[in-house]
Amino acid sequence: MTVGKPTGFLEFDRELPKKRPVGERIHDYKEIESAHSEEDSRTQAARCMDCGIPFCHNGCPLGNIIPDFNDAVYDQNWALAYDILASTNNFPEFTGRICPAPCEASCVLGINKPPVAIEFIEKSIAEKAYEMDLVKPRLPKKRTGKTVAVVGSGPAGMAAASQLNQAGHTVTLFERADRIGGLLRYGIPDFKLEKRIVDRRLAIMEQEGIEFRTNVEIGKNIKADELLRDFDAVVLATGSTVPRDLKIEGRHLKGVHFAMEFLSQQNKRVSDIAVEKDHQGFDYKNGELWATDKHVVVIGGGDTGSDCVGTSNRHGAKSVTQIELLPMPPQDRDATTPWPNWPMMLRTSTSHEEMEKPGDSRQWSINTKAFVGDEDGNLKALKIVKLDWQMNSETGRLSMQEVPGTEEEIPCDLALLAAGFIHPQQEHLLNDLGLEYDERGNIKANKYQSTINEKVFAAGDCRRGQSLVVWAISEGREAARAVDEFLMGESLLAAKAVSMLTPEFAHV
Repeated sequence: MTVGKPTGFLEFDRELPKKRPVGERIHDYKEIESAHSEEDSRTQAARCMDCGIPFCHNGCPLGNIIPDFNDAVYDQNWALAYDILASTNNFPEFTGRICPAPCEASCVLGINKPPVAIEFIEKSIAEKAYEMDLVKPRLPKKRTGKTVAVVGSGPAGMAAASQLNQAGHTVTLFERADRIGGLLRYGIPDFKLEKRIVDRRLAIMEQEGIEFRTNVEIGKNIKADELLRDFDAVVLATGSTVPRDLKIEGRHLKGVHFAMEFLSQQNKRVSDIAVEKDHQGFDYKNGELWATDKHVVVIGGGDTGSDCVGTSNRHGAKSVTQIELLPMPPQDRDATTPWPNWPMMLRTSTSHEEMEKPGDSRQWSINTKAFVGDEDGNLKALKIVKLDWQMNSETGRLSMQEVPGTEEEIPCDLALLAAGFIHPQQEHLLNDLGLEYDERGNIKANKYQSTINEKVFAAGDCRRGQSLVVWAISEGREAARAVDEFLMGESLLAAKAVSMLTPEFAHV
């Protein structure tokens, strides 16, 4: 194809929307970035160069056709831009806000200049499409008479339900929480993804004929064998929900909590939902979790930890410290992850930008030795030690050892465990179905189809392990295609493009 402005990448610099001042945004849960400007979007789209082989296609887990929608944006043909984007991505309004943009890491321009602002352009297209009333319910031309149950309403389940409905099947989406959305609803803070954005899309899906059933935990409210009896196929999109624990001295103390307890509770408050139990069964009858006037320590350096940092500062924490076991990544792309691979490098989120108070800090190569409590059983400090990481010449892997004389106690009234998730909840539904698990405890499947029961399929984090929203959407789409082929013998649903992402990044 011919790009809209072949010299655009030479004329324009990469620019992103301005962020609201820290002093303003930490007092609310509204989105941080300002609204898009059509001219800004057009200018950024003009930076897409005539690179010959657009590696961004493969950098995106969805295979988004990025140069084509950039060209349409430059031409101000928003309808075409949205048609191109929606052909590969069911929910661009989500990924345009919360995706780490692996496509940008694979942008050819990014070899020696800042890459094209693909995520910003994607969000601009989605918002312009809603503004122009281009996002309409897409009703299937005919129904197949086949019924499909999708269990879990996160991004993988939503994508699977959307695609299967387009194929003409009658889809019921089950969710154990009180509202649809999964991770999007109760995991990601509103300052990154306001829930009105989720509800706007759900309204479209409901008009398309998808049935939503909330407060239903399959394996409890409905038995697994009933599900198999009543539906022609079942898609499991239950996520990776069992958090990695830190079983050290003092774990029982009041003030030590999993990150999702903290985050999901705050999301409920923002949506004016009573805080009693969250979607994972955490019970708050003994009191709500607040970081107000507390020394908060977030254990874990990933996105969930960053979300805890931002939420704690909005609560008015006295100080926020985020610690990470691994060493600090390099400031720039490391030689071990050359272009077009996802780069190993330091990333600073908007929540990190908000760590401005005395005592706020990010620390790497830190091991937590014990939680320290007072005489009443309340957490008061964390015992930590610095680590030295060295490359083992024989194995080629990093190994760690404690640095003598660096053990210390730091003040801590609230410790949030954000060390990731190990596998899906296996009790009840998955065990009742008699499913097999891989070496990591995830559902074992052959091309999304369970190795035990041909009617059962798996998609998203419950199959591949903890990953990204964009990967979950991709998984849901692919599982839907597999289900369609199983039910009909063939499928006209879009197939996935081959990805060049590294296995390491695929499981982030």
